[in-house]
This record gives sequence, C-alpha cells and structure tokens, in this order.
Amino acid sequence: MRTYANDRWLGRRTSAGSLIVVLVLLWLVIGAVAAGQRHYYDSAPSNCASAGTIAVTIIAGPLNYFGVNPKIANCHVNVPQPSQ
Repeated sequence: MRTYANDRWLGRRTSAGSLIVVLVLLWLVIGAVAAGQRHYYDSAPSNCASAGTIAVTIIAGPLNYFGVNPKIANCHVNVPQPSQ
C-alpha cells in the first residue's frame, strides 16, 4: 500500500543517491583536470605504469591539490605464455 510517508521516504533516498552520484562525478572530473595540468594527456601512455599513474591521479581527485602525487613505478603483469 502506497502512502504519502512511503513516497516521501523514497524521495529522500533518491535525492541522497543523486547527491552521491554528483559528488563522485565531480571528484573524478577534478582528478581528470589535475591529470591534464600535469600534462599526462600530451602523449599516449607508453606502458602500463604511465596508464596506471593517470588512473590513480584521476581517482585521487581533489587530493592532488593537497600535495598527493600518486605514481605507479612498476607494472609487472605475469601473462601466461603459450605452451611449446
């Protein structure tokens, strides 16, 4: 049975969820801007370490402006080799 109280609670839940989505998107946009200011987009990533650095810079978001400078030094992936 739908009541006004149920509709009102669902409305609050939806607006809180929307706020979280907007905040996460804003966080990622700020991180992408920080990566652009560090000229990470000037050339294509040459290896997975540079791609990883771009990714963690974007994920760090506004923390980049408080002195966080995330970098990925090594990126060793054990890829299975075909049998001989």
